[in-house]
Order: sequence, then structure tokens, then C-alpha cells
Amino acid sequence: MKKFSSKAVVLLMALSLIVGALGSFAVFSAVQHRQATPAPAVETSAAASGETAKLKTIHDLIEKDYFQKVSSSKLYDGAIQGMINALGDPFSSYMNAQTASDFTQSLSSSFQGIGAEVQMVGNTISIVAPIKGSPAEKAGLKPNDQIVAINGKSTEGLDINTAVNRIRGKKGTTVQIKIKRPGVSNILTFSIKRDDIPIQTVNSRMIHQNGQPIGYIAITQFNENTDQEFSKALTSLQDQKMKGLIIDVRGNPGGYLQAVEKMANLLVPDSKPIVQVQDRSGKKTPFYSTLKEKKSYPVVGLIDGGSASAAEIMAGALNQAAGYPLVGVKSFGKGTVQQGIELSDKSELKLTTDKWLTPDGDWIHKKGIQPTYKVLQPSYFYAAPLTLKKGQTLKYDQTGSSIGDAQKMLIAAGFDPKRTDGYFSQTTRQAVLAFQKSAHLSATGAIDQKTADALQAATLKAIANPKNDKQLNEAINIIEKSIK
Repeated sequence: MKKFSSKAVVLLMALSLIVGALGSFAVFSAVQHRQATPAPAVETSAAASGETAKLKTIHDLIEKDYFQKVSSSKLYDGAIQGMINALGDPFSSYMNAQTASDFTQSLSSSFQGIGAEVQMVGNTISIVAPIKGSPAEKAGLKPNDQIVAINGKSTEGLDINTAVNRIRGKKGTTVQIKIKRPGVSNILTFSIKRDDIPIQTVNSRMIHQNGQPIGYIAITQFNENTDQEFSKALTSLQDQKMKGLIIDVRGNPGGYLQAVEKMANLLVPDSKPIVQVQDRSGKKTPFYSTLKEKKSYPVVGLIDGGSASAAEIMAGALNQAAGYPLVGVKSFGKGTVQQGIELSDKSELKLTTDKWLTPDGDWIHKKGIQPTYKVLQPSYFYAAPLTLKKGQTLKYDQTGSSIGDAQKMLIAAGFDPKRTDGYFSQTTRQAVLAFQKSAHLSATGAIDQKTADALQAATLKAIANPKNDKQLNEAINIIEKSIK
């Protein structure tokens, strides 16, 4: 059976960079650090030689005649970046030696930042998913948010490395990010304090439901140690005699392909491949589990729009190879494989080399994986934080998307305004008054920034309460019905 090579394992991440302090993660680095070696020689055609000569001529003309002095390395780096941009692939990238040195933290390292995975979508820098428990998640960043400004400066024309350099910073410092959110008319402003980003990638607990012990394992990403953490968690839950298991990869942007394989070996039988990797010629290489039989207990997977790449491989294997149901909403849809190549001068090329297919041969790129059971979270899970201008209030008889978000937050706080359509009605005013009194705020019936902040805090508290997690509760119900 085909196994992943520890020497040539590639990364599968939906994100382009994880925003950190000393530098973002280089998300396509190989598991085993490669020695710096020159790129292999390839046969060059006459046409290619002519293009290379033209490139050198342009370089020399600029270096000699441009009205300002410019370094040769800057020109060649720009030419290389132009080749990468010509691919139209947000997952392939080039970093010069200086930039690459800022991105040497591996997926096993801790780092400081806001904890948001980002990628280029066309010319726009977009959020893939905030890391669970990160400042980005707590602030309210969501998958598919588009970053339009950083600290008051537009991101138009920025490459992803420059944008990340502007976002990153030391613990305790604050970065202001302006967001354009699909379906929201106004620009959202977030002031996010950078912090240590937790490196633990597996969290587990036992859920006791009507006397039945149900194991729960959440995987935040797949790094070098994730399979070991997962194995320990699974063994512990099995030792506690769990009757069913929930695997949660919501908000998981991906990681090492090798980690997915090792974890799938514990859950997915070998009747179908875990994943198939297809090269440019169309050749498919299947990778199989070593497990002979399914688990004796039922298993359910949880996915959402932030589940990407390696997380989608895990979800696809659970569903198509093992027959376990998935609960949630459509996943992100990233079906390509990148390999990290360190060049002789310590610069790095991250190149898409293959695409991956599910056990049944589906390519989910830009499509995502559909859940077996589609379950939306309560509306306040999707509410945008309220950022009001100085002196601005939301009050009776006004309309707007911000009021709709406020109405959803009121529901989260336990004060239902009876509508979420964005019209500030009398019932909305009454709900605001009741909330303000309960929160010991000035009871005006209008929403100022203090009330908005209190609503945001109440909403985050409601989201953190497992009782309000409809997707998790549906998974528990499915497990309960399946327990023999």
C-alpha cells in the first residue's frame, strides 16, 4: 500500500500565511527541513533561451539607465514574482531570502499574532478561517472576510507577504483591520490585540448525553505533532468506554498530509483510499489506511466553511471511505497540493504540484464537501460586530444591516426583538431597554458603542456555550440514535 514519504511530504493548507509576529507561518514547508540546494537543471528550448536573454537585457537596461538606483536582486525577485503571479494560483508563491527568513516557524511552533489564515482571491486578501481561540476569532473575523485596509492603509495592490507584514506584530500591540464581508453593505472595522497563538491542535472531552458517554475531539490544524495528540486523545476516550465519537474539523485550515494519514489509520478502514493524489499527467496515486475494520462505535464528523484542504481530506475519508456521516455546512473547497522548495540562496518557492481527490475520485476544489446533514448555526453566530462612529447611535425607526446584526445579538443575549430584518422597531427598542437594564447600562433604548460592546460580549458567551451549537447537538443526536 502506498505510504506518504517522510522525506517528501507536502503541506495541504488552504491558507497562504498564518499571521504571526516574527513572521507568518510558511504554510507549504516540508515536514523535514531540506538542505539548501540549487534547483535541478532542466532542458532549455531555444525559445526559452531567447526569453531568458530578453529578461537579462531588460534587467541590464533598468540597472544601467533607470533614473534611480535599484538593486539587481530586487529586479530578479520582481521578475520571479511576476512568473508566480502569471500562474493565477493563490497557493503558489515565492519569497526572497529576507522574507523567507521571517516565515521559518514551522507548524509545530508557537507564535504571536492575531491567528488568522489568509489567502489571495484574485487581487483580494481574504480570510480562510480564524484559528479557534485566537484574537481573530474572539474579535469576530469570519471565513471569506475580505481585508480592505490595515492600520488605515488600503490593501489594494498589496501582495500577500506585504499585507501579512503589516498585520503581524508583538504580543499586546493592536492592529486595525477593515473588512468587507459578503452580504454586509458597510465596511467593518476590527481593532485586534495581538497575543500568543496556542499551539495545541487537539482538544478532547467526554460528553455525557442521557447517560451515554460520547467522545468529542476537535482538531484545529494538522501539524507535526497533531497525530500524536490525536492518538492520545482517542486512546483516553476509548479507555473511558465511550459509545460514540465526534470528530470536529470546523475552522481547521489544513496542514500536513502525513498527519492526516496517521490519524486516518486509526479510524478509516482500508477498503478505499484515504486520498488520491493526481499529477499533471493525470496519474493517480492512492494512499491507503492500515486499519482493517471500522470502529465498533459510531463516528460523526463536523465541518464548516473554514474546514479546508487537509481537513477536507479527513472529512472526505471519514465520509466516503468509512461511511461516517458529516454534519454542518459546505467546506471551503481547496483541492491542490503544494511543495516547499528551498533554493540555494535561502529563498523559497511554494509550488502547486498536484491535486488531490477524495476516496471516490471527486475533486472538491472550489466546490467543497457537502455535509450529510446540513445544519446552520443560530443567526447570531454570523452577526458582524458593531463598530459605530463617534457619537453615533442606532435607534427607533432606523434601518440597516448593523441593526439586523444588533437584533441577532439581542437574541444571543436572551432578549428577542422578534425580528432580524434590520428595522429598529418598537419591539427592538423594548429588547434593547431590557438588555441595558440587565447589563447595568444607561437605559435609553438606543444602541451606543457601550451597548454594542456589551452585546458583542454576550454574543461571544452564547457562541461558546455548547448548548447553542446546533451542529454539535445534531451530531450528538445522530450518535445517540446509532448506539446499539
